[in-house]
Amino acid sequence: MTGAGEDSVGDAGEAMPCCPRLREVVSARRRLIPPEDVYPVDPWRVVETRFHPQALAQTEAIFATSNGYLGIRGTAEEGAPVHVPGTYLNGFYETWPITYGEEAFGFAKTGQTMLHIPDGTILKLYVDDEPFMLDGVRIVEYERALDFRTGALERRVRFETAVGKQIEIRSRRLVSFEHRHLACITYEVTPLHGHASLVISSELVLPDPPDQSGGSDPRSARPHEESPLVPTDHRARNQRVLFNIETRASGLRMACAMDHVVEADCPLEIEDADCVEDRGRVVVVAEAKRGSTVRISKFLAYHHSASASAGELRFRVNRTLDRAVREGASTIFESQARHLKEFWATSDVEIEGAPEVQQAVRFNLFQIFQASARVEGFGIPAKGLTGLGYEGHYFWDTEIYVLPFLTYTRPHVARSLIAHRSGQLDQARTRAKEVGHPGALFPWRTINGEEASAYYAAGTAQYHIEADIVFAADRYVALSGDLEFLGHGYAEMAVETARLWADLGFYSERKGGSFCIHGVTGPDEYNTVVNNNAYTNLMARENLRIAIRAVESLKKRAPEAFARLVEATGLVLSELEDWRRAADAMYVPYDEKERVHLQDDAFLDREVWDLTRTPPEKHPLLLHFHPLVIYRYQVIKQADVVLATFLLSEHFTQDEKRRIFDYYDPLTTGDSSLSTCIQSIMATELGYHEKAYRYFADALIMDLGDVGGNVKDGLHVASLGGTWMTLIHGFAGLRERRGGELHFHPRLPQGWLKQRFRLRVRREILEVEMRPEGTTYQLIEGKRLEFYHESQRIVLEGRRPVAVGVETGSKMMEAGP
Repeated sequence: MTGAGEDSVGDAGEAMPCCPRLREVVSARRRLIPPEDVYPVDPWRVVETRFHPQALAQTEAIFATSNGYLGIRGTAEEGAPVHVPGTYLNGFYETWPITYGEEAFGFAKTGQTMLHIPDGTILKLYVDDEPFMLDGVRIVEYERALDFRTGALERRVRFETAVGKQIEIRSRRLVSFEHRHLACITYEVTPLHGHASLVISSELVLPDPPDQSGGSDPRSARPHEESPLVPTDHRARNQRVLFNIETRASGLRMACAMDHVVEADCPLEIEDADCVEDRGRVVVVAEAKRGSTVRISKFLAYHHSASASAGELRFRVNRTLDRAVREGASTIFESQARHLKEFWATSDVEIEGAPEVQQAVRFNLFQIFQASARVEGFGIPAKGLTGLGYEGHYFWDTEIYVLPFLTYTRPHVARSLIAHRSGQLDQARTRAKEVGHPGALFPWRTINGEEASAYYAAGTAQYHIEADIVFAADRYVALSGDLEFLGHGYAEMAVETARLWADLGFYSERKGGSFCIHGVTGPDEYNTVVNNNAYTNLMARENLRIAIRAVESLKKRAPEAFARLVEATGLVLSELEDWRRAADAMYVPYDEKERVHLQDDAFLDREVWDLTRTPPEKHPLLLHFHPLVIYRYQVIKQADVVLATFLLSEHFTQDEKRRIFDYYDPLTTGDSSLSTCIQSIMATELGYHEKAYRYFADALIMDLGDVGGNVKDGLHVASLGGTWMTLIHGFAGLRERRGGELHFHPRLPQGWLKQRFRLRVRREILEVEMRPEGTTYQLIEGKRLEFYHESQRIVLEGRRPVAVGVETGSKMMEAGP
């Protein structure tokens, strides 16, 4: 990776690869590298050029469409072949009692699982009374593509019937960014040779009874003993079908409905909709001559609520469909493209010189947009709305891996997600009391704000989520300039979490009076319930100091908001001194002999796991070894202390960062999709360029290459966000210091001709363009922005760009007039 004044040899003397192809550097444990003749490189689409049943499960997630509230897997419109059909609503879930072999005080009591809801994508086609299915006919031509500019899943199939007739099908599908509760499908059928009798059955179908086959992968969703959905009403009129549904236990209600506009240039009959308890149907019959087309525009509406009545929900879906039918499919598809044009204007990362990288980068960014565009009022599930992996739960993934991208590109969405956390503060207060603490304890995994993790060692014990949430909120306020948010949930979260840390730790005489935190689990879930996890202690210290700054700032700048904070929390200002003392005395384990920060007090006392003797088929370790076996070894699921050196960069020297990386990286398995992006970022900073690019490749095609082997259960949203982090915090070297001060240290991978991106920083939009000969900075919006390139202070005013080139070292030169 080359930067200003540097060649292609890193600080550690390691030669940078000359832009190797992703498939040449990605992890040896890859499960699926798609064949290029089926999935060609395209800068703005992911494309499938022939029906490829071997990848059916993975492509259902990869070709999913979503807007953050409603998500639909990329299944065939005909309903088969299919691995797992899936339509999901964010926040629509079922609860179930968690059963333990032995109960204990404070254990989580209730599990939560996002649900499959009625599937409205089905349009079954019959040609001359014979059903069409992709795996049952001779396909002449085929292409399916998810377009990142239009937001539509498009498919074109030309097939031949048993008697030699050729039929062409064209379909387009989207989940609307404009209309939060709406999905739209267009389905066109054209006989190319001769006459054909066509029947199209458009259906809205409740999910089949749950599969009880189970499985041993804890990342998969828990099966239900009986269907959690209870239909309470169904109605059909003209071409509209509507269902009211309730959950058995969680008390949630939903309504869903479909309607149609049918057009044709041939004789046509549309049967009135019919509906039974679990299925609604509208049938279109046509006698189509050669070249004539039957076109169905299908509109789907979904609404859910914990409080609205069934009648109110019916009213809402009917209004959504009325508007959709009135506007028409073309208008809806046009609005989708407009939203994406606005998104790419500030969120694109342009790569020249590495086409497959460009495609994967845009796929990942597009999927983040799909997971967050209309998420208001909810969190982002770990798999988005592309599958039921991790049961649709929200984790710390959002705050640490997704919010950096959103804070810099879509700050209003970042604010919404942080506000969603603060809106669940009362549940966090309740959870803290259950576990025996003052303040608030946010759940490790949840949908409704209550803890849903049945395994406390790798769940509740991960107290670091407290600091992760507050850290992300503090970064949002600093980078967005949204000081008003201090008095709208942020300061209250900071106070309550600081109280918990002050109670959780203690001053240990054995550690020279240092403030210690025992019995916690850090980000690395292969080392649980340990004493003084370095990441936890460091982030807890940051949390305490953030709380102090937040309270003092609110007291000084907004007395009325400060008074509300005191009323809401019972804050006494003397608490700030307790927090300051704990932060200043925080113990961070360090070994003088190894000269390295310890992941926890006892980490070096464990035997080293020899990963060179662990074959790929034994990964991830959690599926092949009992937890007690794993816990006895020095072996790491995901970057832990290394993550701290990135998030809290200014608290470590370069020598400390290098020693930490050199010690822990060989022990890290890569079993977590959250790890390789962080390893890439820190390898880039330390000059380990070949390793950095390999980790970058793993993160980049985590889903497109099914690196983790579980894309069938949904995409890895954290790794999607981690890809952006590797580009911006890794190759561009961006670091934030207190108050939102920005520092860039660009290192463009050799072979790349350009990396260009934009960042929103308070009221300004900054464009950064990295090339082999140097880096150019320019304001696209705003009046003035100050930051640092390497150690050189740069001030941008107006639209005049400033470039730092290789020839001039750290000297600035103007690029252009």
